[in-house]
Amino acid sequence: MDLVNHLSDRLLFAVPKKGRLNQACLDLLAGSDIKFHRHNRLDIALVMNLPMALIFLPASDIPMYVGEGRVDLGITGRDVIAEHEAISVPTESSGVQELLDLEFGGCKLQVQVPEKGNFNTPEELVGRKIVTSFTNLSEAYFKDLEAKMAGTSGQSNGDAIKPKTQMRYAGGSVEAACALGVADGIVDLVESGETMRAAGLKAIATVVESTAVLISSKHPSDPKLVNIITNRIKGVITAQKYVLCVYNIERSKLDQASKITPGKRAPTVNSLDEDGWVAVSAMVQRNKIAGVMDELAEIGATDILVTKIDNSRES
Repeated sequence: MDLVNHLSDRLLFAVPKKGRLNQACLDLLAGSDIKFHRHNRLDIALVMNLPMALIFLPASDIPMYVGEGRVDLGITGRDVIAEHEAISVPTESSGVQELLDLEFGGCKLQVQVPEKGNFNTPEELVGRKIVTSFTNLSEAYFKDLEAKMAGTSGQSNGDAIKPKTQMRYAGGSVEAACALGVADGIVDLVESGETMRAAGLKAIATVVESTAVLISSKHPSDPKLVNIITNRIKGVITAQKYVLCVYNIERSKLDQASKITPGKRAPTVNSLDEDGWVAVSAMVQRNKIAGVMDELAEIGATDILVTKIDNSRES
């Protein structure tokens, strides 16, 4: 199959090929009814039910391809977008547009130092050795600190040579740099913090907070399809946060019940064949459903059912 020719009339959607965002992205695509088959060792997959193709790329490369308009859509972390934009200034025709916060992959890019060391603030690391995978963001962060420290001390540009923080790149196992004597501090991603603590490190500053986001180029090839995909994904995210609660209640207690299950806009109410009773259905936040069921039972609701929502559409 000549994939290159098949891509010419398709919207291109970049997805992380591996790493912490990969499986969540695949689940999101499945929930959005984006059907594809990825052949072994191929990083391109044609979508079967939409004029679109998925391009599997390293998450760190996706901002570049989307920003240059090589692909139309992409999912990646805010941290790698910030890393890319630290050296690539967007223009009127280039750069990325954030369409949607996907609300997963939460992490922080933090300055970390040995727990039992002598450093407690990022200012104390100015002029020291830093190891990171995010060299652009880290250099910008420490340059800003250097400038602030010089301004605070009242020095002009010619008064003294400001200490330049020494930045070194490491592609993985950054947390080992301090223990091996390579660095005085590191700048690395923190999710739960377990890896950091296991390495004997502590965080002393946050450079960037990040979640996964849906981005597009400034001039996508098919804006209508971009809008369709965005709404589908938004629907999946909403569905993941809510369940559908259905129950029967005496009409005289409907006002009480509606306060417990107000729904996103209003509950749906239908009359039952039995006089004086109604059936109510409402979307309820998933993390509150147990308490809601307790409250409904307490006021006399019966036949309370909770159903998973696979997708939704707000408009």
